[in-house]
Amino acid sequence: MNAATVRHILDTLAGMFPDAHCELNHSNAFELTIAVLLSAQCTDATVNKVTVDLFQKYRTPQDYVSVPLEELEQDIRRIGLFRSKAKHIQNLCHILIEKYGGDVPSEHDLLVQLPGVGRKTANVVVSNAFGVPAFAVDTHVERVSKRLGLANWKDNVMEVERKLMKRVPRDEWTLSHHRFIFFGRYHCKAQNPACQVCPLLDLCREGKKRMKTSLVVKSKKATRPKSS
Repeated sequence: MNAATVRHILDTLAGMFPDAHCELNHSNAFELTIAVLLSAQCTDATVNKVTVDLFQKYRTPQDYVSVPLEELEQDIRRIGLFRSKAKHIQNLCHILIEKYGGDVPSEHDLLVQLPGVGRKTANVVVSNAFGVPAFAVDTHVERVSKRLGLANWKDNVMEVERKLMKRVPRDEWTLSHHRFIFFGRYHCKAQNPACQVCPLLDLCREGKKRMKTSLVVKSKKATRPKSS
């Protein structure tokens, strides 16, 4: 894919979602880290419903480690995998207290060493909380990248991230990450993408296939003899 095509994709997404942003509610790096950890295999909307009360009760790492694990589990029970996530949160908070004075480290390499914090979570935290350019690849970013030909169908998450970082200007990584998410979440959905009104249909391999199939089905229905 040439640079002009990539620029066209980025400009189109910018026009569609100029105000794309992180939809996980948070007020600091620590809350964002907890929210992203909770969001694994869970929607941002569900996480936000839980953190409304969670962030009122727990404001510091010390708050999370001062309660029994069972109590924290109950506080996040609406979240998928809440038991393992509660354990990760308490272990993470112990490390923050013991090694970092209760603060979340701003370095990506240190973040990924924390319990429950993978590469995607670390990318989200450094880019949104610390202003470090990063391109976090979640399910929406991966799906959109592959459909638009920015990555290959068989690429793993790391390969998708590497290709996006190479093709997208570094100073646009964070904002493009948010726009890819909005595009995938509200337009190019997994099951029912809005192909018929998509301004990037000409670049989308799956979209073209879907539209062709749709036309064939409509054609068959139109030519089917009506029963008397």
